[in-house]
Amino acid sequence: MRNKKVQPLTGKDLLKKVKKLGNVSREEKAIECGYYTLTDNGQKRVSMVKFLNALIEAEGISLDNELPTESKKRGRSANYRINVQSNGNLSIGKAYTEKMGLKPGDEFEVILGRKNIHLKQIEG
Repeated sequence: MRNKKVQPLTGKDLLKKVKKLGNVSREEKAIECGYYTLTDNGQKRVSMVKFLNALIEAEGISLDNELPTESKKRGRSANYRINVQSNGNLSIGKAYTEKMGLKPGDEFEVILGRKNIHLKQIEG
């Protein structure tokens, strides 16, 4: 059995198997999904990095520089922070209003808290 090459699971098969295994340790999940090699004396060496990378890929998350076409838009992305401008105004950028589907003319009620500001949209 030492020479038998185990083909690790990928994609939906990997996700199903991991979910089915439930509360077992990460190392056991990796072994059960085929992410290990056998040493010369027959012991299993877990390939955790390959296993975790396969899980990330199976979830559809890309950590490489390749961005989906939608993400190649120009401009900055929303970081969910704004600064008070020198004239005392707060400006909420286009990234936020687009994400919320707001249109010119939409109205909000400003509610001041002790350390925060809430905007409550007024339905027209």
